[in-house]
This record gives sequence, structure tokens and C-alpha cells, in this order.
Amino acid sequence: MFSWVSKDARRKKEPELFQTVAEGLRQLYAQKLLPLEEHYRFHEFHSPALEDADFDNKPMVLLVGQYSTGKTTFIRHLIEQDFPGMRIGPEPTTDSFIAVMHGPTEGVVPGNALVVDPRRPFRKLNAFGNAFLNRFMCAQLPNPVLDSISIIDTPGILSGEKQRISRGYDFAAVLEWFAERVDRIILLFDAHKLDISDEFSEVIKALKNHEDKIRVVLNKADQIETQQLMRVYGALMWSLGKIINTPEVVRVYIGSFWSHPLLIPDNRKLFEAEEQDLFKDIQSLPRNAALRKLNDLIKRARLAKVHAYIISSLKKEMPNVFGKESKKKELVSNLGEIYQKIEREHQISPGDFPSLRKMQELLQTQDFSKFQALKPKLLDTVDDMLANDIARLMVIVRQEESLMPAQAVKGGAFDGTMNGPFGHGYGEGAGEGIDDVEWVVGKDKPTYDEIFYTLSPVNGKITGANAKKEMVKSKLPNTVLGKIWKLADVDRDGLLDDEEFALANHLIKVKLEGHELPADLPPHLIPPSKRRHE
Repeated sequence: MFSWVSKDARRKKEPELFQTVAEGLRQLYAQKLLPLEEHYRFHEFHSPALEDADFDNKPMVLLVGQYSTGKTTFIRHLIEQDFPGMRIGPEPTTDSFIAVMHGPTEGVVPGNALVVDPRRPFRKLNAFGNAFLNRFMCAQLPNPVLDSISIIDTPGILSGEKQRISRGYDFAAVLEWFAERVDRIILLFDAHKLDISDEFSEVIKALKNHEDKIRVVLNKADQIETQQLMRVYGALMWSLGKIINTPEVVRVYIGSFWSHPLLIPDNRKLFEAEEQDLFKDIQSLPRNAALRKLNDLIKRARLAKVHAYIISSLKKEMPNVFGKESKKKELVSNLGEIYQKIEREHQISPGDFPSLRKMQELLQTQDFSKFQALKPKLLDTVDDMLANDIARLMVIVRQEESLMPAQAVKGGAFDGTMNGPFGHGYGEGAGEGIDDVEWVVGKDKPTYDEIFYTLSPVNGKITGANAKKEMVKSKLPNTVLGKIWKLADVDRDGLLDDEEFALANHLIKVKLEGHELPADLPPHLIPPSKRRHE
């Protein structure tokens, strides 16, 4: 009784012990989740134990795609620098997994050295053997982009006859290992090669349960005409819909991700907008990294709980002396019924269970007599972690997020569109005329003045009711027109003079052309007569 009280009191002090999210996750995993995993041999079935480097490493981006879809060129485009071991060509050139990471000097660290380095999050890749480690390396170099993220380049996925040649290691399993640990998975497709080979299909299925991390890039889109591009985009979505079995549509970014001139520049604005969206998504990774690690730990804890119920159920059904082998075969073949029984007894969602086929394959080689019976104390500890400790840790997550800039990744291609006239949308919409000496609204003011003087101005100003009669002709919603009124009424007197009325009409035009309204009126749009009072 007294030990329970002291333990509960100690648990209440835990928030003071966690200085950072990484430290909190590390302690919770080691003290509460790892004992459950070890007791029920979780690591033999699902995923190796997590290490300190898994909690401390920078956000990672995994690039996956068939050969010659532009994966290595995409990395070169992001960091604007060649990296050691880089090879680019139309044939399958990248035959290795290359972790592109920050380092004080340029160099290559081979796979066998990487998996014994405790500072790197790759130690558990040792399980895939020499055939894989000989095809794994780390390219390190000083680069500002790599200060914030690391990028994993993968071998081109093979198609046709090439995919029948064994790689010597389980390619899909390696990608699944990376998928569990990375923050973003980018699937690259070539606009000219949309066929999804058997190996690529297998890879995408291996990424199941990580759909929230997946983004799709339709690369080399500048090489086809607009009409063809629409057809290619539709075909891609149809193909993905057959493989990624989720009701949500996966996000697809269309563009040409390299620094060469566009071959067909018709869709330049679309490509710029898509690239900007993708860059923002990548730039948000450091800010959301702690939340991603927390989310992955929760997913792991839920799977570990289900695994414990499965193993203990199998142990319970096994005879003590005779007929063990025949009973084992029976249990493996009826594993689906055991899943349903656990689901009913413990109110567990079907989505939390591991793949039935994969679990049956793994159980074939296991000695059921070594399985452990159900130990409620271990499960209660994990439940307590999920119910209490994770909620406390969320507070620190929000604190860390608030201290980080929204766009934490700097340098390389990310700087090219940040500021200046080549930033996305510069000089368009509400930004039109930003560098002009003359007031941009002035060129259309004579037209607006004609309307203004038909609205019965008094002392050079019209009322809101009169302005409304004209503004509603735009057919914009009242919420939008209300915002335009607020922006145009610069002197806040509830009336519009001729300049303010012209400004309101200019903002209506901006909105009708499909641009967003600014939150505050930009300095270049302030009417000239009002600038003297600023």
C-alpha cells in the first residue's frame, strides 16, 4: 500500500524532471514501455528497441521512387551543393541508401561504421546484414539546410526484368524501418513514367500506417503540355488510389525540382506555388519534430499492448505437455479468430492490430513455450503513461514549438524564394505596385470616380449604405466585403472619400482575380492623401 502511494507521489513530480520533450520521451520509453516490449519479445516481431539517438536526431526526409525520377537531383536542388557519393543519370545510378547529413567536413562514412556509432540513429540497421550495409553510407558535409534536417536517398526502385534480380536484402523491410523513424516520406514520380512496378507497389504497401507522413511529388512536369499534364495527374491519382487504401486523397506536388530552365513554361505559376507549398511543408518539420516523435511513441505503445495480448493469448491456449506442435499450427491458422476475441474482450480497435499474414509468418518460427502469460502490471504502467504522462509532455511540446520559428530550415533553395522580387506572389494581387512610385490604384481611379459621383457624396464622402449598393454588385460574400470595407476605410470615420472608394474597388478586383486579401493594408496601397498623416 505504502509503496503504491510513494510511487504515485513520485509520478506526480515527473513533469519537473522533464526539461525537454526528447528527455521525457527517452525516460518514458525506458521506464514504462521497454519492459513490456522485452517481456513479450516485441522486438523479434515488429521493430528493434529505440535508442537515445532516435529521440535526439534531427528530422529526416526519406525519398522513394523508381529509378531516374529525380531523387538525387531533388536533394541537389534543395541543398544547392553536390554531396559525396552523388551520381545522377538516366540509368539506375544510386545503388545505395545514402544518408545526407550535416558534418564539419565533407566525407563518406561506410555502413558498417555507421551502425556502431551511438550518435547516429542507425545502429539497429545492423540486423539487415552485410548485403545491406555494403549498400549503405552517410554523406556528411557542412550545409545550412542540413543544420535542420537530414535527407535519406534510396536506390531507384526497379521495374520489369530488373526487379526479378534479388538485391540480397529485404528492400521493403529496410524502407519500413526508415518509415517508422523519419518525419516525412516523399514518393517521387516521373511525369513520363507512371507505371507502378511490383516492387514499388510492395514498397508503398510496406509504408502502411505511415500515410500521414507521405507526400507525393510529380516531377519533370515541365516536359509535357498542360492538357497532357492533367491526364498524367489523373492517371497518377487513380494508380495511387488502388495501392494506398485510405479515404483521404494523398497530397501531390506538381513541378520541376531542379535549377534548369523550364522546357514548357506555360505552367510556371502553378509550379512556383506547388514548390512553395512543398518547401513550407519541409520547413515545418523541425517545429513539429517533437510532436511527431510523441505521436510515433503512442503508436508504438498501442501496438506493444496489442502484441502483449496476442502473445499471452497464444501462451494460454498451449498445452503443458503433449501436442504442442499440432496446437501451434492450429493457433497460427486461427489467428484471425484470436484477433477478434482480443478485440471484443479489451475493446481494441481493429486498426491497432498488426498485419495478420505477417504475424502468421513470424509465429511459424517461434517457440510458443517461451511466451509469457499476461502480466497486468506491465500493461497498467503503459496505460498510465498514455493517460497521464503523455498529456503532461504535450505541454512541453507546445512550449518548444512556440520557441521555434515557423520556417526553421534555412539555406539552399529555401532562401531563393524567401525575400525579394522572386518570392512567390511578389508584385501580384494586393502586392501589385509595391515598387511603383505612383499609387497603383491611381491608374483605374478615373473609372471608379465616375461611379463614386453617382452615389450622392456629401462633403466629398459617401455613406456605408451607398457604398454597399455598389460593392454588392461584385457578388462577393458579405464577410469578404466587410473586410474590404475595413481595409479601405483608412481614417476609420465610417465614410469613404473618392480615394478610399477607389481602394475598395481595387481590393474587390484583387479578390475577384483569385488572390487573398491582406490582413493589414500594405503601405503602398495607402491613399496618397492619407500618407501625410502616417
